[in-house]
Amino acid sequence: MGASEERKIFGVGELTRLIKRTLERDVGMVWIEGEISNVRRPSSGHIYFTIKDESAQISAVMFRGDQYSLKFTPADGVQVEAHGQVSVYERSGQYQLVVRHMEEGGEGALKAAFEKLKQKLFKEGLFDDARKKALPALPRRIGVVTSPTGAAIRDILKVISRRFPNLQVVVAPVKVQGEGAAEEVAAAIDALNRLGGIDVMIVGRGGGSLEDLWAFNEEPVARAIARSDVPVISAVGHEIDFTISDLVADVRAPTPSAAAEIVVDRKDAIEQGLQQISRRLAMCLRESLLDARGRLRAAAGSYVFREPQRLVAQYRQRIDGHRMRMAHHCEGRVREAQQRIDDATLRAGHAIRTAQRSASQDVKRLALQLKAMNPLEVLQRGYSVTQDARGEIIRDGRKVKRGQRMVTRVARGTIESEVLEGYDGEEKD
Repeated sequence: MGASEERKIFGVGELTRLIKRTLERDVGMVWIEGEISNVRRPSSGHIYFTIKDESAQISAVMFRGDQYSLKFTPADGVQVEAHGQVSVYERSGQYQLVVRHMEEGGEGALKAAFEKLKQKLFKEGLFDDARKKALPALPRRIGVVTSPTGAAIRDILKVISRRFPNLQVVVAPVKVQGEGAAEEVAAAIDALNRLGGIDVMIVGRGGGSLEDLWAFNEEPVARAIARSDVPVISAVGHEIDFTISDLVADVRAPTPSAAAEIVVDRKDAIEQGLQQISRRLAMCLRESLLDARGRLRAAAGSYVFREPQRLVAQYRQRIDGHRMRMAHHCEGRVREAQQRIDDATLRAGHAIRTAQRSASQDVKRLALQLKAMNPLEVLQRGYSVTQDARGEIIRDGRKVKRGQRMVTRVARGTIESEVLEGYDGEEKD
C-alpha cells in the first residue's frame, strides 16, 4: 500500500450495518425450503430455529406477531417452506432469515392444486345445492368407505351401536392416504352403489396433515361422490379441516363420529317420539269422540227429533202457500195474455176486412178495364174479325186473292167464305 493511499477503516458495527443494508436491499424477501431443527421457544414468544438442507443451513427467527398464520406446530425434522427477509443480527454478526410466513413442505403446491380443482368443479355445478340429495330419516343399511384399521371406523361403529343397535353396516375397506388412495376410495363408492340396498353412505377418515387428507381433495373421489345415487356424508379429519369431498357431498360432517350421529337418530329417542305421537293421537281421538257425542245429544234433543210430524206439517203448509201464490200469480198473467190475444185478434180481423174491401174494389176496377180492352166486346157492337186459313188477321183487302178461304168471327160464331173476286194485282176503276 502506497504512502499516499488513503486507508478506509470501518467499525465493526458500521460494517455489520452495511452488510445488513446490502443484504436487505439486494436479496430482500425470499422463499426458502428445508428442514427445521434446533427449535427454541423462549418466554418472549418468538421462535428461533435453523433451516437446513444437505449442503447448508441458515438461522431463522419468527417473531410472535407473525405466528398467527401458522397452521402447524414447528418441530425438529419438519420440512417447511418459509417466506421472509434475509437480514443480519448485529449483536452476533450472524446473517439470518426473518420469517413472515411458514407452511409445511409441499403445502403451498397442494393448496394451489386444491384451489384449481375447486374452481373447476364449481364451474361444472358439482357444489350446487340443487343437486344434493336428502338423507333418509331412518336408514336400514349404511355404507362406510374408510380404512378398516383407523380410528374413524371404530368411532362410527361405536356411535351407531350406541344410538341404534342392530342396524346393518357395510364397510368398504380402502387406503385413505398415500399413492392410489383416491382411486381406491372412488372405486369403493361405485361398488357400494352397484351393491344396492344401501340407504346412505359415510366417506371419510380421521384427522391428519394436509398431505394425509389429500386423497379426499382429488378429482376421482369428487367425481365418484357426484355420480353416486346413494346420499353421501363426507366426514374427513377434524372440524377445522375442509376438503373437496365436503363440497361435493350431500352433507358434510365435522368428524366421522358426527357423521354417525347425523345418519342415525337414537333408538330410544325414536321410540320416545313414537310414544308421544301415540299419546297425542289417543287424546285427539278422545276429544273427537266427546265432541261427536255432544253434537249427537244436541241433535237428539232438538225440535226436529222431538216433533218431526209437526215440522213436516209446517213445511207442507209453506209449500201450499207458495203453490197458491204461484197459482194466483199465474192466473193473472194468463188473463192478461188472453186479453192481449183478443185485442190482437180484433185488430187483425178489422185489418183483414179493410184489406179485403180494398182488394175487391181493385179487382172490379181491373175487370172493367180488362173488359173494355177485350176484342170480343167490340164484336158485340157489330164489328167482325176476318182471318185467313193460317189464322192471321186480314187487315189489307189488297192482299186477298180469288179463291182464298177465309174465316170471319162475329159476336156469335164464325162464318167461313171463299173469295170470288178480290185483288189480283191490278188497280180497278
